[in-house]
Amino acid sequence: MYSTARVGRGEALGRIIVRYCFIKDYGESSGNWMSVEAAPQSDDGGERGVFADRIPLYRFWHPRHWGTWLLLGWMRVAALLPWRASIRLHKRLGRAARPLLRGPQRIARRNIEACFPELSAEAVENLLVRHFESIGAFFAETAIAWFADPERIDRLFEVQGARHVEKALAAGRGVILFSGHFTTLEICARRAKDVAPLFAFMYQTRSSDLLNEMQARNRRNAAQLSFPKDNVRAMLRSLRSNAAVWYAPDQVYLGKQARLVPFFGVPAMTNVATSKLARLSGAAVVPFFFGRRDDDSGYLLRFEPALEDFPSADAEGDTRRLVEVLERFVRECPDQYMWIHRRFKGRPPPLPNIYRR
Repeated sequence: MYSTARVGRGEALGRIIVRYCFIKDYGESSGNWMSVEAAPQSDDGGERGVFADRIPLYRFWHPRHWGTWLLLGWMRVAALLPWRASIRLHKRLGRAARPLLRGPQRIARRNIEACFPELSAEAVENLLVRHFESIGAFFAETAIAWFADPERIDRLFEVQGARHVEKALAAGRGVILFSGHFTTLEICARRAKDVAPLFAFMYQTRSSDLLNEMQARNRRNAAQLSFPKDNVRAMLRSLRSNAAVWYAPDQVYLGKQARLVPFFGVPAMTNVATSKLARLSGAAVVPFFFGRRDDDSGYLLRFEPALEDFPSADAEGDTRRLVEVLERFVRECPDQYMWIHRRFKGRPPPLPNIYRR
């Protein structure tokens, strides 16, 4: 336990850090964006608001947070740069950092080799380089999404197929926007929310408390509602409120709803819950692609027609159908998919551990 005097000095230092990083400390007043669990509910179980107090940022004064503060300070500066210059700079940083990130590089290489066995060693290396450039660009894009004026970047987005979301929402049972984890998620989320009056997404908590707090604050730019990825009840409540929910169940899942489903022909532990969520809620499932254009001229967001005859009585078969959609999306911008994730982790014997050294 820290003494009152030490905590006081720490919080004073925290205020200086917050001011230095040009980050408005929203936590000192109420009325801030918050997750769906904190929202008051209407008579029908829907959420009428998503506002609550946040933790003041100056309380994250402990030295264990200083590295995160340096990252946030860099991101705040990056958000001031012209968009194209920031993307170009961070791509170079991502390329330069690749040799130092041996673990993530090895995971990405094994994933790419498993999913694209037809690629030559040279082609795999080229895709790896482009992927780490996209990871570098991710930090620029996240900085812009969190700290930049939305009007400054609106011109960068082309939205196709918004009518498909409108048509699906007309049924009044919500929409599941099926997608995957791509490096452009943060910046594209800011534009995606405009397709629906009530936009929501599921999120994964971070290992850093400070990053969790910043993520919670800045996601208010991307949605009216959010909830942890394992909170199925909150998702169903949102769908009953006719929300469009951004849902990306493409990462490894080892829970009760896990099944071995091929991803690019390779068995992977996969969450089959999308089919069951659609059946329970009556929500339409709309495939949603997003990515940065090859020439770095902007971003494409594409909403496709709602899947027909979905869900069926076969949840695993439905999931195979969704994985095929995701594979098509990945092929459109393979460098921007999150290959550094251990997608083939946790497979039962006799399937090998492809990440073993």
